[in-house]
Amino acid sequence: MDDWPALRVDDWVDTRDTLQLWTQIVGKVRMELSAPINHWWHVTLYVSARGLRTTAIPNPSGGAFDVEFDLIGHQLVIRGSDGSSSAVELRPRTTADLYDELFDRLRAMGIDVEIFGMPVELPEVIPFASDTLHASYDADAVRTFHGQLVSADRVLQRFRSEFRGKVSPVHFFWGAFDLAVTRFSGRPAPEHPGGIPNCPDRVMQEAYSDEVSSCGFWPGGPADDADSEGTFYAYAYPEPDGYRDVELTRGRFDDGLGEFVLPYRDVRTADDPDAVLLTFLRETHRAAADLARWP
Repeated sequence: MDDWPALRVDDWVDTRDTLQLWTQIVGKVRMELSAPINHWWHVTLYVSARGLRTTAIPNPSGGAFDVEFDLIGHQLVIRGSDGSSSAVELRPRTTADLYDELFDRLRAMGIDVEIFGMPVELPEVIPFASDTLHASYDADAVRTFHGQLVSADRVLQRFRSEFRGKVSPVHFFWGAFDLAVTRFSGRPAPEHPGGIPNCPDRVMQEAYSDEVSSCGFWPGGPADDADSEGTFYAYAYPEPDGYRDVELTRGRFDDGLGEFVLPYRDVRTADDPDAVLLTFLRETHRAAADLARWP
């Protein structure tokens, strides 16, 4: 298995967009039933050996369950603490179809949950229950994407371990469909202005209540990169003066995204991909912490 597999975004964009909606459905189930944690850490998914998973979610009827996108076996697996299990097949099918079957199976396992049935953080949204537009599923591309996530997660975990202050888990945000880890200075931040499509401003205000340096991997790319295979990114909030002018060993500041970016392709093709990515993560964090004079 290639540790850093190639996958052009344009070659699987329809599948990517469909899978993002499916992860939002599962993420909203976790959000509805889990105790709130600062910065929305209670809603995320995590990279697993086979895909993306939740943690154990309390079942209102008793016990707990978890849900995993098995991106190797191509199933959405539900497991209960009582030993029960069920699975929804991941294949070309409408989002409405998957939504209906998932909730049928949850109810059959004694899991009673209702979610706000609209996607978030996307410019144009269709209710999950009536979305017949997003129906793509390229199994080979999805498995390759999982390979990208496994390698990105490995390096982000290494980077996370180097910081002794408050730091998030390495987790997958289904709103923006990215794998991220965030370091905190320990100081409050100015109120975030919000303005994210189909997302209440209070969501971003909670996410960015504190001063942060954040980084991660997103299966998209800057507008000027037609051959993008995904993008590693880094940003600071609030952005300190001089941050975007910092020169890096690899990577550049993208004015359109408002972030430093390092193409996945540049990491994949390097002689030592892990070292190239770690250097990018360390340099961008050091720039944020030094310029903002983190304690």
